[in-house]
Amino acid sequence: MYSRSSLEMLDVVARLGSFSAAADVLHKVPSAISYSVRQIEQELGVALFNRLPRRVELTPAGQVFMAQARQMLRQMDEVTHQTRRAALGWQSSLKLTLDNVVRVDKLSDLIENFYKQFEFAELQINMEVYNGAWEAISEQRADIVIGATSAVPVGGEYGVKKIGSLDWALVMAPCHPCACHTRLDEAFVSQFPAICIDDTSRVLPKRHTEHYPQQRRLLLPNWFTAIECLKKGVGIGYMPRHIAQPLIDYGLLVERQLVDSQLSSECCLVWRKHDNHNLLEWMLDYLGDEDKLYQDWLKE
Repeated sequence: MYSRSSLEMLDVVARLGSFSAAADVLHKVPSAISYSVRQIEQELGVALFNRLPRRVELTPAGQVFMAQARQMLRQMDEVTHQTRRAALGWQSSLKLTLDNVVRVDKLSDLIENFYKQFEFAELQINMEVYNGAWEAISEQRADIVIGATSAVPVGGEYGVKKIGSLDWALVMAPCHPCACHTRLDEAFVSQFPAICIDDTSRVLPKRHTEHYPQQRRLLLPNWFTAIECLKKGVGIGYMPRHIAQPLIDYGLLVERQLVDSQLSSECCLVWRKHDNHNLLEWMLDYLGDEDKLYQDWLKE
């Protein structure tokens, strides 16, 4: 009753309003069309068409049925197309995760180019922090991660490409007591809370921004909330240079140095190895080599 051919036949009858006209289009005799429609109506227990002297028209129940039937036909077409694309290595979606330390000003261009290139595919973008990015890819919540640390904390078949070293700045509000000193030491800094972005991992060990053992932490979900707390003098904290520098230039935050502190992070691009994933291959080619990755995602 719900075969593709039966739904298509009903659609033709409904559009043309005639068994004989539908028979001409479908290369059948009118009696065969009329018999098939009657069988479907008997199975449903309702009349789909009103039989008028020179035409047929959908009943109210028939209108509801045909709206659903046409949706089913569209879904059947999409299933067919997706299956054929998948066989050729064209998946229907790509899952991209960004570590929150990377720049995001190139993200809009990436999205625009992806959607221009692939009319059938969707892009899913998530943000993770530190080991949360590795956890996302190990649990298959991500196909590719931009900005993961190069120290691989999980096992599996992954491709890795270096992005470069991320520079960090120790920042605070101009009114904060630490801002009164050009060089800071552990004893003085440990009096004040360390503003840290919370690692989003649930299974892997959590990692956090540099802080002293005796220093209390304030764990926050993102840089937006961290910046607001820093501006209000709640604490001090390390921030990626490309995020911190505009705030320093505008005088909203100030940068200070800790004695013997040389903080940097090596970042990388990491992806799950697939034998047949053309969207992933396109994305890797689009993101480019190590120099382009550094310019687009890490450089101040």
